[in-house]
Amino acid sequence: MRGRDHRVLRGARHNASGFSMPHHRSASARLCLRRPALLLGAAALLAASAQAQEVPSAAPSWGVGGGVFYVRKPYKGYDSDTKVLPWVSYESEHFSIQVPQIDYKFSPVGPVSFRLRARYALNDGYDASDSPNLAGMADRDASVWLGAAAVWKNDFANVSAELLGATGQSKGSKFTIGLDRNFGFGSFVLTPRIAAVYADRKYVDYYYGVRAAEATASRAAYDGRSTTNLELGLRLGYGIDARQSLFLDVSGTRLGSAIKDSPLVDRSSVGGVRVGYLYRF
Repeated sequence: MRGRDHRVLRGARHNASGFSMPHHRSASARLCLRRPALLLGAAALLAASAQAQEVPSAAPSWGVGGGVFYVRKPYKGYDSDTKVLPWVSYESEHFSIQVPQIDYKFSPVGPVSFRLRARYALNDGYDASDSPNLAGMADRDASVWLGAAAVWKNDFANVSAELLGATGQSKGSKFTIGLDRNFGFGSFVLTPRIAAVYADRKYVDYYYGVRAAEATASRAAYDGRSTTNLELGLRLGYGIDARQSLFLDVSGTRLGSAIKDSPLVDRSSVGGVRVGYLYRF
């Protein structure tokens, strides 16, 4: 791909639609705390052969911008959350930064690339003051997630897989497998996507469970279970010129049964909208 279409595609890409600990840890809890490190080590082993086959790459590029992010959470009585946030982008041979995500990229093996990944889960959690239905609940805080990802680029679609573990709070893990494809139309790029996200018991229990001390007459105690969410999204990018681009991203998530069954939840699906601008130097 050459010229304007190449610049539009590059400007339109960006990764989406983000810390207290118990005093007593069992052997299994200690193992969970080590999970992110184990994931990182596994990714490094998978990509070791790629490091020996490095090829020249384009010069690093970076950009700045901002966006408005609207998110609907599934908690009862929780108002929609709208944020205005800055956006920083950086791409080089081995690093990709799309705040709040940072990747270390190994050299690709054919059409497959491997990455180590760190992401702050900006939209996870809640404060008890966010809704009358959460009164008496302990706050649930967001975490930094660490792990590994792989992307297979082929003629049909980009196939991605990601395994992340939380460094704090939930101590849970997630596995995501997804498909996306770019369709270029002049200055526009349309990217539909679909993903299945498996969340383990610890993640679901932390964010959607109700501890015995938090139970009330109208809110039963609830132990979370592992579950799988289905995500759909559509992104529209527009290249204003060689350096400037705009994007609109719309997404929806069908929640797994273990989340829908929580007494804190009154929705079976959630959605989000993001609008942003990026200037590349």
